[in-house]
Amino acid sequence: MPELPEVEIVRQSLDKKIQKKKVKKIIIRNRSLRFKIPRGFEKFLENKTIIKVSRFSKYLIIFLSNNQFCVVHLGMSGTIHLIDFKDKKDVTNLSFYNSPFLPKKHNHVEIIFDNFKVIYNDPRRFGFFQIIENNRDLKKRFIHLGPEPFDNKFNLKYFQKFIQNKSKTIKDLLIDQKFVSGIGNIYASEILFLSKVNPSKKIKSLNKKECSQIISNSKKVLLNAINKGGSSIRDFKNTDGSKGGFQDSFKVYQREGECCKRFNCDGIIIKKVIAHRSTFFCNYCQNK
Repeated sequence: MPELPEVEIVRQSLDKKIQKKKVKKIIIRNRSLRFKIPRGFEKFLENKTIIKVSRFSKYLIIFLSNNQFCVVHLGMSGTIHLIDFKDKKDVTNLSFYNSPFLPKKHNHVEIIFDNFKVIYNDPRRFGFFQIIENNRDLKKRFIHLGPEPFDNKFNLKYFQKFIQNKSKTIKDLLIDQKFVSGIGNIYASEILFLSKVNPSKKIKSLNKKECSQIISNSKKVLLNAINKGGSSIRDFKNTDGSKGGFQDSFKVYQREGECCKRFNCDGIIIKKVIAHRSTFFCNYCQNK
């Protein structure tokens, strides 16, 4: 599943291409995604102009000309592709898998503009499209989620208040979207390495310095990943078709058995399952 940096790259791609463009037609080939696409979806989008494509956490938000919205989630395997009508062989994948090949049976939604169309392809069908009628409902849609790592609300006071009387591990906390939105398995491991915190550490035992480091490093790691075009774990490519570069900067993720990259550290990267997810950390500099 894409995390915040990968979804941000998709957002940039879409926004660049469809902003100020008018939707000519919607074709629904399969309504049975995670949530069934409503019957009125075509009418809702057709003849609307796209104002911009925004994002919250791992959700894309398409702003429409009538002050309504379409929320898109890519799920586990959803990808967004662009086909230029002038050259139908020119298929661009705007998402986190770079393969341009589209098994047609998984092309569930087509959004058609004047000179091109955008295709939503999703083999596992865990993604979804959702109609949002107004600003109030848009705010309510995300009220169950915590702030993004870049939000000023994600601060020491918030952190320490949230972890009171809780016994989960810090790794489990970082991927809890009710605590902070957008961090997933990959970046949680990288953030904790940079913070020198063991992912198995109970949050009730975190000190003030460790909390502050985790907050700061969450912003640092995710911003670095965005600047490098995301992580190409499974052939993710960024807006210009180049491979994402953050995977070349991984300190621990998928480096089990390799030497720690921290200067003057003789540790080895260990893999451990925490909260049912593979977690990577150094057995020396993250041993506390």
